[in-house]
Amino acid sequence: MTTPTLDAATIVPFLADIFERRGAEEYLGEPVTMAEHMLQGAWFAEQEGASDELVAAALLHDVGHFTSEFGAYSPDDTEDKHHDDAGAEVLAPFFPKVVTECVRLHVAAKRYLCATDPSYDAKLSPASRHTLQLQGGPMNATEIAQFRSSPFYKEAVRVRLWDEAGKVAGLQTRDFRDYAPLLQRVVDRFLANGTPQADSAPAR
Repeated sequence: MTTPTLDAATIVPFLADIFERRGAEEYLGEPVTMAEHMLQGAWFAEQEGASDELVAAALLHDVGHFTSEFGAYSPDDTEDKHHDDAGAEVLAPFFPKVVTECVRLHVAAKRYLCATDPSYDAKLSPASRHTLQLQGGPMNATEIAQFRSSPFYKEAVRVRLWDEAGKVAGLQTRDFRDYAPLLQRVVDRFLANGTPQADSAPAR
């Protein structure tokens, strides 16, 4: 069944529906579900007094695991794309660059932190350490310099730290729909600047 083309009024309810239907899926061998993981990321961001945009990025950083929900993607597309790039791409028509770049760079930020912060590397869970090897391992000097050239690399590092923290079994957080007003504010502020939604796609 096809839903209307996503726009400023429908993107947040659409994301909420995805969380409700698929949030209980396993999160890569961690002791939390996909929804629990992302909600915990947003909760930790809030505890640090992060901006609406960074709370949104922490909440949505793994939305790329669900891009099969977006009509612009066939199953083959989602298999070929890394979830970081795919997530940034589906959010780009609705969210500002700081959000989409934090989503796009959250895997790279893990590799960066492992190369530059021994204390972070020591805190990795076994599942996260396994995926680190699949993602290319710690960055080399050239990759570190390239990562730091991004205007949003510091924000991406903050989101990554909340991402890594969000693996606590039984931690009580708010529900996704509690964040709907915040997400809508971020969308509305971004689109109020005249940013087109021409690339938005019909969702399945």
